[in-house]
Amino acid sequence: MSESALRRTPLYPRYARFEGARCIDFGGWELPVQFSGIQKEHEAVRERAGLFDVSHMGEFYVEGPEAERFLQRLTTNDVTLLEPGKAQYTLLCYSNGGVVDDLLIYKLDEETYMLVVNASNIEKDWDWLRQHLPADGVTMRNASDETALLAIQGPLAASLLSPLCEGQDPAVLRPFTFIREARISGIPALLSRTGYTGEDGFELYVAAEEAAALWDVLLEAGEPHGLLPAGLGARDTLRFEACLPLYGQELGPQISPLEAGLNRFVKLEQGDFIGRDVLIQQRDEGIPRRLVGLEMIDRGIPRTHYPVFAEGSEEPIGEVTTGTQSPTLKKNLGLAILASRYTEPGTTVEVEIRGKQLKAQVIPLPFYRRNPAAKR
Repeated sequence: MSESALRRTPLYPRYARFEGARCIDFGGWELPVQFSGIQKEHEAVRERAGLFDVSHMGEFYVEGPEAERFLQRLTTNDVTLLEPGKAQYTLLCYSNGGVVDDLLIYKLDEETYMLVVNASNIEKDWDWLRQHLPADGVTMRNASDETALLAIQGPLAASLLSPLCEGQDPAVLRPFTFIREARISGIPALLSRTGYTGEDGFELYVAAEEAAALWDVLLEAGEPHGLLPAGLGARDTLRFEACLPLYGQELGPQISPLEAGLNRFVKLEQGDFIGRDVLIQQRDEGIPRRLVGLEMIDRGIPRTHYPVFAEGSEEPIGEVTTGTQSPTLKKNLGLAILASRYTEPGTTVEVEIRGKQLKAQVIPLPFYRRNPAAKR
């Protein structure tokens, strides 16, 4: 693969081993959109398991006696509910209620937290947190460059990983819990049971220099079971079917967590976090727009930023945030932010596709839920 000005993860040299590997510019990173084909990788994760390189994500450590209070002031969820060994999905908001980023918080011990942020937002998030850092009691460290992150996702994830994990069996972990000092075939890792695909799965945080060895171990162990390396393409179709938001599409500075349907991660009674006043106002006066699912009635695929209209109208009522033909459901589906009066399931709307307004119907979310029997 040729030289590039784009940033690369520690696993970049491994991509060349796959004939079908194709990289793209993803927020300044040269990352694989596929290894063997998006459809094939998508099916592997839904039916067996897939292995993702997500080392471009950012990791910050927040430490000190005031760390909990600091994070409580900055994030929408309730950090006080966390115990060491537990993780939490949450959001950073601007004062207008829009989203700075969505992230995970891991509580490592009573005064130490790890924040995992989106790759395209690393610098912005770091600056935002530093802006609000108290004078005493909290320190921050950006460990993004020294940390690699691998994700193994799919119904076979636990059974593939268990024989490799020394000591505690990862299959006994509950969702959003983690083992801080796991060892995978001798490689130290923080092992958590989270994911971004709608399937069961685990994320493994390791030192950057250990990433290639861990990748090889996981691929070798998974090969007899049909595990495939998977790229950004499958990651997007998988998270889309499960209706998990992507920053810059379902979330952003002009889209609030309530508009995005993330109410359960916004604890308005927990205390005075940044953006809370506007979110309370939205809740009390009525959320002006909402994220909905669309299923096309007419033939066409809704795509990001395509305008959406009320039936027979020429005035847009919103736009598509993400859309594609669902590989699992074989339907043309979209996520869209629409004016609230048009968000009742069963409402007919029109999506402008290539200059034509084509009919679609509002449907409930998520599009896909995994079979609970396939958890482990």
